[in-house]
Amino acid sequence: MDRRTFLAALGALAVGAWRRPAPRLPFQPELNLAGRYPFSLPDLPYPYEALEPAIDAATMKVHHQGHHAGYVNNLNRALEALPEWQSESLEGLLTKLDKLPAAQRTAIRNNGGGHWNHTFFWPLLAPKPQEPSPALQKRISDTFGSWTAFRGQLLDAGMRVFGSGWVWIVKTPNDQLQITTTPNQDNPLMPYAEVQGTPVLGIDVWEHAYYLKYQNRRAEYLAAVWQILNWQKVEQLLG
Repeated sequence: MDRRTFLAALGALAVGAWRRPAPRLPFQPELNLAGRYPFSLPDLPYPYEALEPAIDAATMKVHHQGHHAGYVNNLNRALEALPEWQSESLEGLLTKLDKLPAAQRTAIRNNGGGHWNHTFFWPLLAPKPQEPSPALQKRISDTFGSWTAFRGQLLDAGMRVFGSGWVWIVKTPNDQLQITTTPNQDNPLMPYAEVQGTPVLGIDVWEHAYYLKYQNRRAEYLAAVWQILNWQKVEQLLG
């Protein structure tokens, strides 16, 4: 599918999203990252319109019901031929990608990564703006120089992702915090990641995350996402 066809289809789905009221979903503070085959699309932990005006309801619906659901369906399809891997957790599949059969490896990398990344991403967005705790601000400032410097480095890293990908904060094996990026639906759990570690924050910078509202203005999208980050969740993940 070429870019023009993709954007036309995306716009059509968005129009449909506006015609149908967004369902009120139950709040779920935790989403399951350790599920097993057959994987399923998790509900969002808030209604589709809850993140407005930072992210509009149409984008959230397309992102969740279109893109995330597609990753889940394609992941299950790839695993149909691998009964010996069907009992493996999602994280287990991603950390052992280099051991998977070559015929299914790329599909599981792309779609398993897409499922994990989005399941991780949704709870990191908060309908109500949050202030990071003093303890979190100190830890971040000690690592990156100041809270303001950290914000600049994180958003700049997101801007420098060429094409589609993600920007992350990871806790490395030596308990250090580091900003890193991955292409496509890769993440720091994968053996191919330039920086491996435990993700504590991830931001989607694929065009489908922002194009309906921000078009090509990724900087505006990143600035808006910064305003709705769930710092309590980040602190919980830091441990």
